Amino acid sequence: MKLRIAALLACAALVSAASDTDKRLQKAAKALKEVMDIPDKSIPQDLLNKAECIVIVPDLKKAAFVVGGKYGKGFVSCRKQGTGWSAPGAVRIEGGSVGFQIGGSEMDVFMLIMNERGMDRLLSTRFTLGGDATVAAGPVGRNAQAETDARMTAEILTWSKSRGLFAGISLTGATLREDEEGITELYGKSLKNREIVTGNTAAPKSAATLLSELDRYSSRK
Repeated sequence: MKLRIAALLACAALVSAASDTDKRLQKAAKALKEVMDIPDKSIPQDLLNKAECIVIVPDLKKAAFVVGGKYGKGFVSCRKQGTGWSAPGAVRIEGGSVGFQIGGSEMDVFMLIMNERGMDRLLSTRFTLGGDATVAAGPVGRNAQAETDARMTAEILTWSKSRGLFAGISLTGATLREDEEGITELYGKSLKNREIVTGNTAAPKSAATLLSELDRYSSRK
C-alpha cells in the first residue's frame, strides 16, 4: 500500500512539474509577442533575422539574484535548415552579478545568439556570459543602424522587459546551463539541448504557440 501511495505521489509530482514547464512555454510566447509588438521599441528586426538562436527566460525574479542562486528558467530554439525554428531546449540562468537597469522586481529576458560560435557555446553543458562568450546589451528599435562596435561583434545580445519597459541589459558573469529537469519534463526522457535543436526532435504540443510566434516574426535567416 505504501509503495502504491509513493508511486501515485511521484506521478502527481511529475504531472505538476510538466504543467509548470508548459505554463512557462506559454509565458515565453506571450513575452515575445509583447516585445515584438512594441511600436518602434522592439528587438530590431534585422538582428532577429540574422540570429542563429533565441533564448527567452520569462518571469525572472529579482529576489533570486544572489550569488549561486537560480535566476530563472527558460527555453532556447535555433534555426532549422531552410525555414522555421527547432523544438525548444530548456535552459536556466544562475550565478553572477546581474543588474536591473530598468527597475522592477521581475523581468522577461531575451538573448539572440548571433553566430555559430555563440551557438556552439550556448549548446554546451554550461558557459559564462562575457567569459566563454562575448555578450552585449542589445539595441532597441525596428532596425539596428545605431549599433555600437561591441554590439556588432558580440556573440550574444541581451534585452529585458520590466514594467512595460524594454531595454538592453548586461548579463555579464551569469552562467547559462542546460535545464535537465525541464528537458525531461518536456520530452519524457533525458536529452541534450544540442541534439534537440540540431536534430529532428519533434516539438511538444505545448511549444506550438512559441514556435508559431517565432515563425511569425522571423521564419527565415
